[in-house]
Amino acid sequence: MLKLTSITAKIAAAAASLVLASAVRPCVGQNRADRIARREERQAAKGNHAGQWLRRYKGLPPDEQQKALENDPQFRSLPPERQQLLRERLQRFNSLPPQQQDRILQRMETWEHLTPGQKQQARQLYSQLRDLPPDRRQKVRAAIRDLRSMPPQQRQQIIESDRFKNQFSPQERDLLSGVSRLPLAPAEAGPNEPAPEE
Repeated sequence: MLKLTSITAKIAAAAASLVLASAVRPCVGQNRADRIARREERQAAKGNHAGQWLRRYKGLPPDEQQKALENDPQFRSLPPERQQLLRERLQRFNSLPPQQQDRILQRMETWEHLTPGQKQQARQLYSQLRDLPPDRRQKVRAAIRDLRSMPPQQRQQIIESDRFKNQFSPQERDLLSGVSRLPLAPAEAGPNEPAPEE
């Protein structure tokens, strides 16, 4: 049976929704960032891939997924609070439409292939995004979704255009530039993207 480590980071990273337009929780202190980076390195060394557990069990009914989760030795070794969090994330994932599940899995894969530096940058950018007022955050997220469909050089041209200069503050354009330098998962239609977390 595949290791739960895969689901732990991958559901969390699900959000690899990364890639940013939804959100990685901001790291509180360097210790947490170091722990996350070490955990991701261990998972990569074990050959676990983002979303591997979810892809394997995605087609099973939720009760069978739950049994597979409960029988996983690594899951059983987690603290009860972490186990409950993973159960809730699995339920939330299962409640999503299939297309959104596929986007999450794709983002998880994108997140896995980011370097530790890119992951840290994504967390910092998300922190900046979270600090924006809700109406501005929504506009910036919409711009991120639009930019995803463009090649990197075109993204930067759009960000530097008069239209964006009139529509976004310098801080917001810096945030958009930072996001556009990360490898972005393909665009999606909906504004309610789940958050990639750790």
